[in-house]
Amino acid sequence: MSRGHLRVYHGPEPLNPVATSTDTEIREDEVRVSLVDILPLLADAVKSERTWLKDFECEEITISNDLYDVLLAYRHFRPSA
Repeated sequence: MSRGHLRVYHGPEPLNPVATSTDTEIREDEVRVSLVDILPLLADAVKSERTWLKDFECEEITISNDLYDVLLAYRHFRPSA
């Protein structure tokens, strides 16, 4: 029988922050991340009904105008379940 290999857990891997040279107003308590990094995590948390989501339900997020328009259109035109 082969032995399993153990690995040392160093904590969660940080998300890949998105930084651009035009960003001059990033506060110290904010982190910019791409949707591709956070959507799977949030979708899983919603699906699993994680209670910690309630801690952040009143948090405001900043999204681009384009994404906002797409989300509004999606909400208006999506078929009813």
